[in-house]
Amino acid sequence: MEKVNNQKSNDIKRRKFLKNLFLSLSGLFLPGIVSAATKTGRLKDLILSLGYDPKEHLWGMGIDIDKCIGCGRCVNACKEENGVPRDPFFFRTWVERYRIYDNRETLVDSPNGAIDGFKPSINDEGNIIRSFFVPKLCNHCDNPPCVQVCPVGATFKTDDGVILVDSKYCIGCRYCIQACPYGARFLDPETRTAEKCTFCYHRITKELSPACVEVCPTQARIFGEIKKKPSPLVRFMRQHVLGVLKPALNTEPKVFYANMDMEVR
Repeated sequence: MEKVNNQKSNDIKRRKFLKNLFLSLSGLFLPGIVSAATKTGRLKDLILSLGYDPKEHLWGMGIDIDKCIGCGRCVNACKEENGVPRDPFFFRTWVERYRIYDNRETLVDSPNGAIDGFKPSINDEGNIIRSFFVPKLCNHCDNPPCVQVCPVGATFKTDDGVILVDSKYCIGCRYCIQACPYGARFLDPETRTAEKCTFCYHRITKELSPACVEVCPTQARIFGEIKKKPSPLVRFMRQHVLGVLKPALNTEPKVFYANMDMEVR
């Protein structure tokens, strides 16, 4: 009997050893699986301590192109709020100007991300048949390619639909930057880690609007819940014909555009 008990004890120890070995090897060869789960757990602990439950929310943003005046206040507010480098290469959000000419040519520019607005194009106004501004940012896709390619799980999707980057895990490989079809990511020149729009996650978990939404003088940006009827975003979606950027890619963006021309890319 004692021999049988010893054998069972050895089997349990062996299984425990093999389990621990598997988890250790998973951390080396499949780090994205292990670290993503760990980070999500830590994030939940943090936001639950603030009284915020991500499972009760699903965030998105609407942009009315006809209301955007290209003032650049959203770009400046984003940099101030999130400590984005002031260099003209790093933006979490930016604004593009589209000029459509009578020969069907479309010219797109965004000087310094439009942080200082746009200068009028006096010389060629006679040939322009339409001009408008398009704010851009991370689309917080429901099927995000950036999350799929990250080898260490530093980029992950929260329960409330926001795509975040854990700079403590990011190794600066740039895979996510290459995978993003919207050009919404950059490598921070100081931390050498990936950066992007977070919908100002530190604000929305405290029931505040993202900085870009708060400063917009024409309310061209609408932020809110996607599935709750009283949400301003739901009203916006109900009142407009909406489009998303690059729909053929099936990334299922959660940034919706109203009054978007087919020239927008």
